[in-house]
Amino acid sequence: MMMPLWLQNIDAAVFLFFNRAVANPVFDVVMPFITEADHWKVPIALGVLALAVFGGKKGRITVLLMVIVVTIGDQLAASVLKPLVGRIRPCFALESARLIIKQSNSFSFPSAHATNNAAMAALIWLRYPRVKWVFVTLAMAVAYSRIYVGVHYPVDVLFGLALGTAVGVGVVRGWEGLSTWRNAR
Repeated sequence: MMMPLWLQNIDAAVFLFFNRAVANPVFDVVMPFITEADHWKVPIALGVLALAVFGGKKGRITVLLMVIVVTIGDQLAASVLKPLVGRIRPCFALESARLIIKQSNSFSFPSAHATNNAAMAALIWLRYPRVKWVFVTLAMAVAYSRIYVGVHYPVDVLFGLALGTAVGVGVVRGWEGLSTWRNAR
């Protein structure tokens, strides 16, 4: 699947703006921290544990749905779409790209980071709307960080955000439909 050349050129220009033109010493420290999934493992594990222990039935169901949305989103992005599209990362395709993290030579489209974080944000938005902006803000920060550190084009993260949102909403709505059907029997 090939993107039209005019869209590739716009994507590269926007990438270079966010990757080079707005580069600054503060973001050079903050964005690699935000983009690194290992930095989020402990807070996520603690949040999931708290939700499972103190969140009652709704919390335990939400934890189950989290596992489902991340599994579906990650598999669609990383195992299906990346090999199918085969887009080279901007840090390897553009000579002027700044790469400020270690990066394997895997494919770029779509961003699995953006997909997974958007799926979680959509899930939380629908299940716990009072805290939705925390998770939406985190998802957007991670998505932007992927461009800033040099590993994804804007279209990669925008598609990842859309895909993740669709997965999150689809899983929650599917669960609600299944629950309604089970309760009506």
